Amino acid sequence: MLLAELVAHPRLGLAVLHGDDAALERSVRWVYTTDLIDPSRYLSGGELVISGLVWRRSPEDSERFVAAVAGAGAAALAAGAAVFGEVPDDVVEACRRHDLPLLSVPVPTSFSDVTELVVGALAAARGDRLALSLSRQRELLTAVAGGLGLDEVTARIATSTGRACHVVTATGRVVAGPPLPEPVLDAVVATFLTAPRLPAVGRRPVPYSVLPVGPASEARMTSWFVAVEGAHPEWDTETADGVGGLVAIAALDRARRGEGLRVAREIADEAIGLIADGAADRPETAVRLRQAGLDPDGTLVVAVAGFVEGDRDRTDLLEAARAVLVDAASHVTADDDPPVVGVREGVAVAVLPGEAGTVVPALRRLAPALGALRLTVGTSVPYGSAALSGAMQEARHARDLARTREGPLPVVTGAELTSHVALLAAVPDDMRRAFAARTLAPVLEHDERTGASLLDTLEAFLECSGSWSRVAARLHLHVNTVRYRIGRVEELTGRDLSRFVDRVDVFLALRSLG
Repeated sequence: MLLAELVAHPRLGLAVLHGDDAALERSVRWVYTTDLIDPSRYLSGGELVISGLVWRRSPEDSERFVAAVAGAGAAALAAGAAVFGEVPDDVVEACRRHDLPLLSVPVPTSFSDVTELVVGALAAARGDRLALSLSRQRELLTAVAGGLGLDEVTARIATSTGRACHVVTATGRVVAGPPLPEPVLDAVVATFLTAPRLPAVGRRPVPYSVLPVGPASEARMTSWFVAVEGAHPEWDTETADGVGGLVAIAALDRARRGEGLRVAREIADEAIGLIADGAADRPETAVRLRQAGLDPDGTLVVAVAGFVEGDRDRTDLLEAARAVLVDAASHVTADDDPPVVGVREGVAVAVLPGEAGTVVPALRRLAPALGALRLTVGTSVPYGSAALSGAMQEARHARDLARTREGPLPVVTGAELTSHVALLAAVPDDMRRAFAARTLAPVLEHDERTGASLLDTLEAFLECSGSWSRVAARLHLHVNTVRYRIGRVEELTGRDLSRFVDRVDVFLALRSLG
């Protein structure tokens, strides 16, 4: 309700003692009646303050009262004339000094009449706004039910509000709306992840409001949010209603996509399981990858991720790690194809098309939300599908290296591994298994038949660089026993472990057993 509407009401007979036409265009948000000399603690801005001036004992009191009311952001003061017969000049002067509109309430008009009129008008306006808001919500829901997509809803809200609107994930994937410049995208994600409460406003490099999509109990690093240009406290009702509708539709769309991910999850788990079990080169693995939306004939990358707190893996957060990888992997997969992400042996595992370069910066955007946690990530270099089992081992080794590094979100790529791990990962799995069996099968059979522990002795011998005494000390054996066992290994394998080339062959065969 506007002050001008209140003054124009014939039944009240209010007179304007201070305030021009522009001042009378102020909106009245509520009405508050008081005779306290400092009522500021009870005001939140936009009120019509009604007072009988009982607090006035001297002209100085007028300055104190009006300063408190104006400082609290009241819309206007309505002063009763009953106590003094008219509103004292010092009250009028104080209102002029503080630019607070002042209305005189004549003796025949009760304060309850003014209050009743204001409250009734506000209630009617609120009802009209609610009806309009519900009508808009129904229109949106009807349009969505008729096939309107989230992108189209976002564009429609942006047009109606005159503000850029985007639906964004915690790793910075823009689900709906136009692309955001990288500095703005990084800023809105950081605001969403770190704000003490939501909605929140980030003001650098430009003002943007962020509003959560989904339940407040969900961890922000696995959630979505709506980012809208401008500061939400300054929005008008129409803008707030429109953005609220977008948040609701985005939540529905997210739930729908979640159902799709749950359906695809079984296929993804089967594919990850086959790869982890060393069957990446088998036809059924290629079938599962194709069913999951990946081209098994193209180059693929494996990424593994897990949360760490201190030196301990947080296996209770495996599902959160999976959700994070799903979000990050969605940066490089087609919109209609859910990422191939599963959980295996204490880590979340993703198989991605092409390069993993886009995934790494997406994951690093989550760093501000981790707190005491660390998210450690390892990725392989690109391989063909037949070598994915080795690629998974490479990614695991990369993640092991990432655990040793500092920072909230260390990422190590397969390109950083310069040891035999990268070499073995590049060899198709069937060839690695065949090489290991051909080299070490006699030793494995001898151990299984006699329990002689030749394989353990061989592994210790290679790790101790062929030092008899160090192997004996590690295994608590006599040096002659070590010499005898290594001699048996040489007989069974046909390799001379004093030769560097043969020693490398046996070492690689050992590593290929895993």
